[in-house]
Amino acid sequence: PHGYEGQGPEHSSARLERFLQLCANDNIQVCNITSPANYFHVLRRQMLRPFRKPLIIMTPKSLLRHPAARSEASEFIEQSHFKRLLSDRKAIADDKVRRLVLCSGKVALDLMEKRDAEGLDDVSIVRVEQLYPFPGEPLKVRLERMTGLKEVVWCQEEPRNNGAWFFVESRIEEALAKAGHQGMRPSYAGRDESASTATGFARRHQQQQEALVATALGLSAK
Repeated sequence: PHGYEGQGPEHSSARLERFLQLCANDNIQVCNITSPANYFHVLRRQMLRPFRKPLIIMTPKSLLRHPAARSEASEFIEQSHFKRLLSDRKAIADDKVRRLVLCSGKVALDLMEKRDAEGLDDVSIVRVEQLYPFPGEPLKVRLERMTGLKEVVWCQEEPRNNGAWFFVESRIEEALAKAGHQGMRPSYAGRDESASTATGFARRHQQQQEALVATALGLSAK
């Protein structure tokens, strides 16, 4: 369980960062799934592979009832498969993307909702559904197509000293360099460093959530 839904530290963190610290030499798999189809396919892949490696999945309860966390029947059948990266649900031409927001987990839905409400047409939001092994090659391919890219942001709900930020930062920078965006580095959008995994005050949680979404999208936090 990995929630960040304003119910305090004991309800919020599966300690994603600690699982990522264990990752090396393709020893385990760490995922943060946001669609029913991808959840189905990652479990199916786990059983069909000719080898066995531990699979850790972060699961927030709110996605069980979120209207945007749905998949079409066609996404479960025929040539469909597990996607390590999930594209933005709003089609934006790659050459028009100026700001790319990478994230993992349910925060993507908050980002998309706010982006659409603000009418931002040059911001793309891509979900990293598999954090390890990190999908560096498919990310590089996407970045190559974004010829007008100016900024890359990693957005997370966890405090800066938790979550995936310190794990993905260098990997995103490496993908940027391989894609021809030398010198570009990802910036961070998320909660400040904290000794606690999350606040237990609903109002403070909401303020923090709105602020990190605004930062990720390049808006001034209200």
